Amino acid sequence: MKHLFTILTAVLAVLCCQAQQAIMGTWTGKLSVGAASLTLAINLSSDDQGGVQCTFDSLDQGAKGIKASVSHCSDDSVSIAIPAIGASYVAHRDGDVLKGTFMQMGQSFPLDLKRGAQVLNRPQTPVAPFPYKTEEVTFTNIADLATLNGTLTYPVGYEKMNPADVPVVLMVTGSGLQNRDEELLDHKPFLVIADYLARNGIASLRYDDRCTGKSTGGDVKSATTLNFAHDAEAGYEKLKLLKKFGKIGILGHSEGANIAFILGSWEKADFVVSLAGVGVKGDTALTAQANCIMRLNGMPGTADTKQYRNMVLMQNNPWFTWFVNYDPASDIAATRCPVFAAGGDKDCQVVSPLNLDGIKNALHEGKDNRFIEYPGLNHLFQECKTGNPAEYREIEQTISPQLLKDLTEWIKNLK
Repeated sequence: MKHLFTILTAVLAVLCCQAQQAIMGTWTGKLSVGAASLTLAINLSSDDQGGVQCTFDSLDQGAKGIKASVSHCSDDSVSIAIPAIGASYVAHRDGDVLKGTFMQMGQSFPLDLKRGAQVLNRPQTPVAPFPYKTEEVTFTNIADLATLNGTLTYPVGYEKMNPADVPVVLMVTGSGLQNRDEELLDHKPFLVIADYLARNGIASLRYDDRCTGKSTGGDVKSATTLNFAHDAEAGYEKLKLLKKFGKIGILGHSEGANIAFILGSWEKADFVVSLAGVGVKGDTALTAQANCIMRLNGMPGTADTKQYRNMVLMQNNPWFTWFVNYDPASDIAATRCPVFAAGGDKDCQVVSPLNLDGIKNALHEGKDNRFIEYPGLNHLFQECKTGNPAEYREIEQTISPQLLKDLTEWIKNLK
């Protein structure tokens, strides 16, 4: 009888697993909350014990692989909980659609998910083979024990060029740990920039942030912009040591642009490219960001700087504490090399012209300095409708071709 019971148990497990197969896979859809919407997905798969495992994605927010627990799963229905965000989802299957309800914070919203992952088109992302050479390089911020790994991209035809005539750009990502491509929502802006520069006679070095990708070491929890600036400084010293290029520029996006100015003030740059750099004190810039995003989402957006400061300081987060107190004016003023500073007039994260004017007012006068506020571009320099971060993923364009053209011409015209 014991053996018969074991056989029956195994048969039932197989039948149950077969019944569940109809609902396995990825299901994707839009959650609408008022005027806003989010692209959400659940991923159902079988585990080694014949059970079901699930992860949850909030794709427009770049959050993937959030663990979910499965309380029920059959061929025609599913019920999951997502503890990390205090949410749950219950649905029944109608062919290739899950018709269900998403619940969070005591509120319920209809959410229908269609079978399959959403396929995004990214036409600007370069595809191999490339007409230029690349190689992996490493460099170390010894003080912070951070070893950074990146990609050095040579321009097309480098072998026939005089190295002294070849400019090179060190790329520094924005806030948050990002890989060498500054990858966000399937966009790879630094890869697109590196490819465009290489096809137009300019070399580049982009690298994974500390503790990201192939980069190792370096504290993250207590790291501030200043620590990340020393990582970038190590990249600059690596390029100098190679002796393969002429002018060495620092190109930074968002927080990376402020790092570019910090290196400029340390005389560690022959030119600086600021893409959506902060030009006013951190608390002022971040308050403007919060208000702008609130207004785009139908809220008043009337927070003042003091309120924002107090909220941030209560969090006791080292990065935020440092940044709200940071005034970039002195580093910008101490940067004596040529500067290309750009912003988008629909940028709601580093609000332009507030910050672009701040850079312009603090910077020395120079015949090679250039300031451009691009109409219709957001924080990522995409052509957009409103500038709301919720649009980033839906926009196919990774970065404005006009910005790429202007930037490249500016670098090549530097003497």
